[in-house]
Amino acid sequence: MSGKSRVAVLFTTPQPVLGDYQRLFELAGGAAVLQTGIPTILKDNITWHFPMPGANTTPWQLEGTLLALRTTGFNDLVCVQNQTVVTNAFKGEDLNGYLAIFRGHNIPVKYNFRKEEMTWIPYRPKARMLALDHIYPEGIHIPDFFIGKNIVHLPTVKTHMYTTTTGAMKNAFGGLLSKYRHYTHTWIHETLVDLLAIQKEIHPGILAVMDGTTSGDGAGPRMIRPIIKNVILASSDQVAIDAVAAKLMGFDPLSIRYIRLAHEQGLGIGDPREIELVGDDISTQNWGFKVGHNSHSFLAWLAWYGPTRVFQKLVLRTPLVIIPTLIGEIEQDYLYWPLKYKAIAEQWRLHTTWGELFQRYQEQGCLAETLDGQPDSLISQAA
Repeated sequence: MSGKSRVAVLFTTPQPVLGDYQRLFELAGGAAVLQTGIPTILKDNITWHFPMPGANTTPWQLEGTLLALRTTGFNDLVCVQNQTVVTNAFKGEDLNGYLAIFRGHNIPVKYNFRKEEMTWIPYRPKARMLALDHIYPEGIHIPDFFIGKNIVHLPTVKTHMYTTTTGAMKNAFGGLLSKYRHYTHTWIHETLVDLLAIQKEIHPGILAVMDGTTSGDGAGPRMIRPIIKNVILASSDQVAIDAVAAKLMGFDPLSIRYIRLAHEQGLGIGDPREIELVGDDISTQNWGFKVGHNSHSFLAWLAWYGPTRVFQKLVLRTPLVIIPTLIGEIEQDYLYWPLKYKAIAEQWRLHTTWGELFQRYQEQGCLAETLDGQPDSLISQAA
């Protein structure tokens, strides 16, 4: 890939955030990136079904982006949700305030794990795969619904215990791989690069709109320390936006394997020196984030990278998978959430302006006055 990629970055606050998302969309050239006359998929990011700040797509990110799309003529919008062995999509879209936004703006929602809504079909990529063809020797399968549609990813700025950071590239992990995508974790960096190559083949337009109003530091992607950073980003280059987010967090983007591999494969720009930044000045930003560790990250290391990885096929590709799945669910949903992270989320909600805005979404559903998403009404409602 030659030439500079553009990443739009803005600092924002709760009062003008919906209008700022439209401005961000314009700065990133969103209308030029996406193909007109075809459906556009909104792919939100439900990392944890509980409303953990910094972990999941924010309601203002979702509403601001769909309003920006509608204002520029992209009216055929649909959200697609996915499921994991430890995350409940129905619970997540409810607890994080998405359902009222979908209803208020008449956005249909589909689920890639419902057979009546989409079919997983064999797909033979034109690009050379780094890992997926070895992980799935019986063939790579993707949802037929994704082919031929634009996609807009809605990740957040946060750390990740497997990949150091997570963002736009990893958001495809949910949509294009099935519920049992944990098979790929040992080769996660190569998998993300393969998925981006596939996306470029099947989507006429790809855009990422990333929320860092509250960012996640520590043992992400779920059990993070929420830090207010008041930043939002957008780009048509999934590698570049992940590189900029990584640099903001204090990491060297090219030292992160998935970013470096994608850069070397020509799938995007991972070198910050080759990225054009538009919007606000972030040259002095270095948040000093670190990838933390806990019992979950230790168990994950044992399963995917440690000496017990030799048992992966026996445990993870047989009915025995219910055992680590149950352990993960108990640990995250019945220990970590009620004993620690629920209180952290509550403190954020009660004592930060973004938490207050989240509460308003929980109570009011939408903060835009009209269903067609006019930005003027949206700003007056947020005031």
